[in-house]
Amino acid sequence: MECVVNRLSCACMDESLSDDRELLREMLEKMTVARKFEEKVFELYCKGLLHGTIHLGIGEEAAGVGTAMALAPDDYILVTHRGHGPAIGKGCCVNAMMAEILGKQSGVCCGRGGSMHIADLDKGILDANGIVGANAPIACGAALTIKLRGIKDRVCAAFFGDGAANQGAVHESMNFAAVRGLPVLFCLVNNQYGVSMHISGAMKETDLTKRAIGYGMKSFECDGNDVLAVYETTKEAREYVLREGPCLLVEHTYRTSGHSKSDRNLYRSQEEIAQWEAVNPVARFSNFLLERGLFAREEIDGIDRYSKDAIETAVRLAFAAPDPSTAGAIDDVYA
Repeated sequence: MECVVNRLSCACMDESLSDDRELLREMLEKMTVARKFEEKVFELYCKGLLHGTIHLGIGEEAAGVGTAMALAPDDYILVTHRGHGPAIGKGCCVNAMMAEILGKQSGVCCGRGGSMHIADLDKGILDANGIVGANAPIACGAALTIKLRGIKDRVCAAFFGDGAANQGAVHESMNFAAVRGLPVLFCLVNNQYGVSMHISGAMKETDLTKRAIGYGMKSFECDGNDVLAVYETTKEAREYVLREGPCLLVEHTYRTSGHSKSDRNLYRSQEEIAQWEAVNPVARFSNFLLERGLFAREEIDGIDRYSKDAIETAVRLAFAAPDPSTAGAIDDVYA
């Protein structure tokens, strides 16, 4: 796909979206909240107030939020260890997410999962895990359940990255889903780096849409830093899955944050990171809203302030919340 690094705004193909101010506001708000959430999580880690590991997706807000918002409320999603954005996009409460990361009883998983294991069954967020590529087979199981129960208007979206695209479990899952005609939307978030390895060093053919060909699947592709493009393409892909079966959706984006908490970004230049940060999804969407006259600068600044306050409130509530009780240590444990 054509490099998107120089695109300063968004491309809206469906002009009706421009008339839906509520939707546009929700998109900007959720992306801004996702970014400030992760910036605060990193700050807490640097201060020694957060234990365990973290994997941030700063720069990938459009891919996570845009995809999740395009799905139906009853659709399932499976997110990765870099899953804060999709979870917020699907409606997960940031207060409960922050409490979870800080290991509190009020966390979405009662403080037991941490950053890499955000789940919220009420919102259709079935799981998040740190096993690279593991979402794909789990999605097949969820989708098989959907099919066996005769549910006609539900899909399961499985998020994974360009690095996970080389995992055998992903290929086996794509084949299984295709053979069984399962309602799986395979969402490949191509942030261009698998840990520290650029995509060009990890695979000979870097056109990831071709991964679908061997399984007789259709592929969709979009600018993953354009929330409107992500939203429109995901809508189209979801409708295809409901009619025809599984498909692959490739979203091209870039994480300006490191791979994990210990990443010093020695494998890429600061100039490269700064170039992408200048056209990050939040800035691009804000530019679009201003250029079209859809929102005034005061409104956008107001959303920014609201998002910052929401995260500060989440942190305050989390620190005030009780720690998990040892009496319930084996609750919700299954074997």
